[in-house]
Amino acid sequence: MSSNDRSTAPHDTRADRPGLFERLRLLFGLGAPSIRDDIEDALDDTTPSAEFSLQEKVILKNVLSLHDLRVEHVMVPRADIIAISMDTPLDEVLKVFRTAGHSRLPVHADTLDDPRGMVHIRDFVNYIAASAELAGGRRTKIGSNSTDMARIAGYAGINLSVALADTKIVRPVLFAPPSMPVLDLLVRMQSTRTHMALVIDEYGGTDGLVSLEDIVEMVVGDIEDEHDTDERPHIEALPNGGYIADARSDLEEMSAMIGADLTTRIESEEVHTLGGLATAIAGRVPLRGEILQINEEFELEVLDADPRRVKRVRIGRMPKRDPDVKETDTNLTDNSGQSHIAK
Repeated sequence: MSSNDRSTAPHDTRADRPGLFERLRLLFGLGAPSIRDDIEDALDDTTPSAEFSLQEKVILKNVLSLHDLRVEHVMVPRADIIAISMDTPLDEVLKVFRTAGHSRLPVHADTLDDPRGMVHIRDFVNYIAASAELAGGRRTKIGSNSTDMARIAGYAGINLSVALADTKIVRPVLFAPPSMPVLDLLVRMQSTRTHMALVIDEYGGTDGLVSLEDIVEMVVGDIEDEHDTDERPHIEALPNGGYIADARSDLEEMSAMIGADLTTRIESEEVHTLGGLATAIAGRVPLRGEILQINEEFELEVLDADPRRVKRVRIGRMPKRDPDVKETDTNLTDNSGQSHIAK
């Protein structure tokens, strides 16, 4: 066959036709499958031969979920913000750093609604060290007053009564609205090399705070460093036979204390805590005030939670119902005004 014959040969278009599944998607206006859909399908695969481990699936799902998260979903609420004012003396700043356990603290004027920036503990330590070097050559000029001598011995001659505003170590901070996509804020943090943002509402007030660590924890879970204390979860027995416990409490330990198996409604062997039990039953992070049925005998109430995790729960027996009264779903309303159904 000549080259002309090959070029004019009829082209088989059957290979170019979309398959049945693709045509059905187009028929219902679903469009062509995307790479995101393929990844989500792979992550939903529960067969033993799945290519991803459980931990890999959790992280990849969290990465994909960042696309839909807003700043308001990850921020620390205003009530939980630890901040200092511009007029705070350095000795008080030092105490706040020691007790708060944070490397950055937001700084404000009169109130938190008038933010001025943030102070980093590294800048604070550098200022103290530089002041100590300058004070080293002046120690012989200090009087013999016992108070002054104690100050010299304790702080190497550093004047810690200086206000934070006079140290010039306050850095700028980012500002973001609650509706801002988390990924957009992450890009801004990377480009400006600023790891803290204050969330400002429509009236200009401070609504919350977001750090780079808060965003990273949405992907990999809680990050604890060498200074985070690993205290044993607190469990408190109630007079009615129930318990109030930290969500980190061990599930097997609580089952032994309460005298019943609390794992009857969950299939995954990866759930080891009460917080994990609540999340597994609800299929998501439950809200504060939500009541979940563990089994036919016990229920779990979420006493404290944030968008990322459950913090504290109450476990007790289900209230006795009149057998003559038909069981119906009970509407529950949390602090946010949303209604939930306990089943």
